[in-house]
Amino acid sequence: MQTHDRSQSLASEKCVLARLILPHDFTTDDPFDELRGLAQTAGIEVVGTVYQKRDQPDQSTYLGKGKVAELERLLEMAGADVVAFDNDLTPAQTRNLEKALSVKVIDRSELILDIFATNARTHEARLAVELAQLEYSLPRLKRMWTHLSRQTMGVGMRGPGEKQLEVDRRLAEKRIHDLRSDLAKVERRKSREVASRHDTFCVSIVGYTNAGKSTLMNTLTGADVEAADKLFATLDTRTRRWRLPGWGPILLSDTVGFIRDLPHHLIASFRATLEEARQTDLLLHVADASNPSVLHQISSVYKVLKDLGIDEKDTLLILNKSDCEGASERIQLVRERYPNAIAISARSGEGLGALAMGVSDALTASFVELELKLPIQDGKTISWLASHAEVLSKQYNDDHAVVHCRMPIGAAGKLAGQGIEMRVLSGKLPEPAKRGLPDAATYLPLEDSAFRSYGVSDTGDSGSGDSGSMVHEADKTT
Repeated sequence: MQTHDRSQSLASEKCVLARLILPHDFTTDDPFDELRGLAQTAGIEVVGTVYQKRDQPDQSTYLGKGKVAELERLLEMAGADVVAFDNDLTPAQTRNLEKALSVKVIDRSELILDIFATNARTHEARLAVELAQLEYSLPRLKRMWTHLSRQTMGVGMRGPGEKQLEVDRRLAEKRIHDLRSDLAKVERRKSREVASRHDTFCVSIVGYTNAGKSTLMNTLTGADVEAADKLFATLDTRTRRWRLPGWGPILLSDTVGFIRDLPHHLIASFRATLEEARQTDLLLHVADASNPSVLHQISSVYKVLKDLGIDEKDTLLILNKSDCEGASERIQLVRERYPNAIAISARSGEGLGALAMGVSDALTASFVELELKLPIQDGKTISWLASHAEVLSKQYNDDHAVVHCRMPIGAAGKLAGQGIEMRVLSGKLPEPAKRGLPDAATYLPLEDSAFRSYGVSDTGDSGSGDSGSMVHEADKTT
């Protein structure tokens, strides 16, 4: 069997793309559209494609025997070095395919990991990528290591010996343990860093890779974040100040892009990088309205958010690239499923006013505006307000102070339980907090529209069915 060096980068190699399409798989007119983009990002030259439709994969070679033979002929004609599958293969299937084809075979997860390894710049991202690569490679050591002979025997080495494979596996497991420990420290530090911003509103941009998240970040904040027309150009979270009309400065974070069937090793490894999204006040889910697969991409992002445990966050769906050809028809289609989606063009600036208004309304929905009457000597509460609320004005009288402030609903509920005399100017306190007040009649009714969110189960990948997102609509009040 011919062996292959899997340690080198995939760049500058010639590649044939392969895919097995199962009955429930999502496909477009070009079944290799996304895989071709991944290959180009990795620097591979695509020289051919082969796909097959089957009810289930072949247990030994994933593709059927006839299709494997066709793939072998194509490889010989094109002079290709690599076969990249748009599927996840088992170690045995990869080994059998490499034996039959005499070239290197990689699956979708390995290709994505190679791109992440190439684009990782910071220490944190490199730790996450190395951990994901080791966890992916551990069950595949047998085909990746060729030095499988027993260690040389001699003085001090008497006994049954140990296969080099077992030594490599033990070293890999130790390195995985060390990386997990290092990433746990990074995650704790990142959590403290993000938590320290409690006095500033935070909004995070999430979405499918290459949807225009970094371009939107640059347009809104004037940042210099790299915005390239390629997949996974951004791996590290970047945070900048955004002056939101009516709110003043808030923090806006750009995060790593998602993709369908994102390797679960990567999801686990990048938890520290996505800490901003986990603790944010609002998510901006940016989708590419020019992509024919936009509905499927939206569903894929919500599935990844669920895996990360942040699917319950308030979310605004943003349809970017609205000025591209064919985008208007897709926007109408998306709005049949997500009626409150906001269409914008991050490059031209179209729709950014509606985006700012939507973000402002969304933040307002999770905050309440209060007028508090405090004893003049209650310095403890006044100090607490300075840390947990936005104090809009203070007026001191002989025996009391009147404080006009805005704060998160949760913080206002805790304050209400202290029996402090207050009046709600806008928003709505939780019901348990209202019952704890001596005089609930001091609450003013909410006259204007309130922003609420609701979530429903998402099992479909097409334009029909319900959404698994957190979407928003205006409550109709009378």
